[in-house]
Amino acid sequence: MARFVDRVKIYVKAGDGGAGCISFRREKYVPRGGPDGGDGGDGGDVLLLADPQLLTLYDFYHQVHFRAENGRPGQGKKMKGRDGEDLILRVPVGTVVMDAETGEVLGDLTEPYQTLVVARGGKGGRGNAHFATPTRQAPRFAEPGKPGEERWLILELKLIADVGLVGLPNAGKSTLLSRISAARPKIADYPFTTLEPNLGVVKLPEGETFVVADLPGLIEGAHKGVGLGHEFLRHIERTRVLLFVLSVDREDLYADYQTLRKELELYNPALLQKDYLIAINKIDLLGYVPSSPNFVTPNPNHVSQSHEVRGHPALEEKIAKFPDEEKSRMYFISAVTGAGIEQLLYALWNKIKESTQRNAQ
Repeated sequence: MARFVDRVKIYVKAGDGGAGCISFRREKYVPRGGPDGGDGGDGGDVLLLADPQLLTLYDFYHQVHFRAENGRPGQGKKMKGRDGEDLILRVPVGTVVMDAETGEVLGDLTEPYQTLVVARGGKGGRGNAHFATPTRQAPRFAEPGKPGEERWLILELKLIADVGLVGLPNAGKSTLLSRISAARPKIADYPFTTLEPNLGVVKLPEGETFVVADLPGLIEGAHKGVGLGHEFLRHIERTRVLLFVLSVDREDLYADYQTLRKELELYNPALLQKDYLIAINKIDLLGYVPSSPNFVTPNPNHVSQSHEVRGHPALEEKIAKFPDEEKSRMYFISAVTGAGIEQLLYALWNKIKESTQRNAQ
């Protein structure tokens, strides 16, 4: 499996235009034929193409220099040289393209098979046939081809997912992703097991699907690059819905939740404008099982499971500090046993639909 690479610097050079030709007609009985030098071919462009089959920029990790083909020189009898072939570089959907020198964003490839020209080929030079005049009937010069554009680029991948899992290290996000999708991220009982984003596709019984991203765990100071820092935060910008995953075995769930929100806000305040839900994970450690762990049919009037906490002192104590608004967004789950999972998935699906409809307006 290819290594996950989400930021690279590459050099691209478009093809140079071919030189125009210096030539004169040479035919029997035409001793002094006029100029007939053809034009040079245009140099090839360098394009980026968003390939939905790619999930990483790994192909650019070792090779960083890319050149399109030069145009061919013109020929006699006013024959134009062949144009250079374009060079098409395939990148994952979600790749942001920036000029490495100026920092200018040249394009954002968010749609499958979207293309972006990042370096244009040089025009071919004109042959001497273009320069004949009544007073200069035999020009012995032609134009050289124009050089193709060249530049250094920064390619930065920001994963596109419907739901982004946000949590501290070892909150159980990877276990949750493996439970709800076919993704198989590395899972272990120590912080920073997830060193790179993982994507999983969730399929509901009715046929709907959505994409969930398991992202490296946040710690305090992540917005400054502490821990995995920006390696995580970059990928959450494109998600439609956030799912804060809190581990019930932690000392202060509300403090953990505030840490997560603070880091998001310091990185980009707009992240807190996204729709979100809260998953209280590892409830099996408290011997708690939601009343409908095998929930299958979505209840459109259902808001959360918070009412189910009544009568379970340990859980009630864990969430006591949360405002009522946050409690209304809570779902109590066990990624290990599957308890409460389906109810959470339908709630996420409803949030995704709400977000999509709002953005379409």
